[in-house]
Amino acid sequence: MTTSAVPLPRRLASLVRIEHTVFALPFAYAGVFLAAGEWPGWSELVWVTIAMVGARTLAMALNRLIDAELDAQNPRTASRELPSGLLSRTQVLGLSAAAFALFLVSVFQLDPIVRWLWPIPVAMFVIYPYLKRYTWLCHFWLGACLGLAPVGAWLAVSGGAPWEAWTLGSAVVLWVAGFDLFYSLYDLDNDRREGLFSWATRFGERGVFYGARALHVGAVLLLVLVGVGLELGLWYWAGVAAVAGLLAYEHLIVSPGNLGRLDAAFFTVNGVISIVFFGFVAADVLVR
Repeated sequence: MTTSAVPLPRRLASLVRIEHTVFALPFAYAGVFLAAGEWPGWSELVWVTIAMVGARTLAMALNRLIDAELDAQNPRTASRELPSGLLSRTQVLGLSAAAFALFLVSVFQLDPIVRWLWPIPVAMFVIYPYLKRYTWLCHFWLGACLGLAPVGAWLAVSGGAPWEAWTLGSAVVLWVAGFDLFYSLYDLDNDRREGLFSWATRFGERGVFYGARALHVGAVLLLVLVGVGLELGLWYWAGVAAVAGLLAYEHLIVSPGNLGRLDAAFFTVNGVISIVFFGFVAADVLVR
């Protein structure tokens, strides 16, 4: 299909994988509901949503710009919009500028504290793509980028972030880093050939599974701490149990030497985890 045959909005949406917003956005909503302790109101939800969409679009666009040359050398990513010529650097820079503007506008509709803190996530988005060139700890930086979602949302609606907010954010860090370890298996051979760093290149396929299991156990334990600290109810605990069960399922359907269902483990199960967890958090807050 020629470039002109695919509408520009579709090419831009494909570039940033807009559907993957499902990973972080529900956790941002969880932060909103836990911070408010009640229905937060449509205004807060709408502006947090716009901020999240703007931030994530900016992060993905920057990632694609910075990694364009590496993507062109990787058979798995060579067909992406920039290396394949479906989009130009100018178009992606324009998307980045629009996403940044959207993020800034939304930030200034929320609590004044986030008006001072917005450079932090933007700096983290810029740094992340470079880390694979230097360290296999890059997965934790990605986790930290998404872990900002519930903490930032908490700050945006309450003006403060108690230790439970940071604990929830840390749970997201471990959860994301754990499933990103799985993702690193897609590029294991290419990363070794190109001299790039990942958990998979450092510890091998079996090390990925050990690491992901440990990180996901840690994520569940941190969610337990949040529930204890906030004295949450049965709905929340059902949500934690659901997350634990889904993570266990994720680790059952893939194993060293058996990666046929890696797509399901990475994309489908983790998308369900975030939505299910938020659903139980919302129920716990609203049913009180």
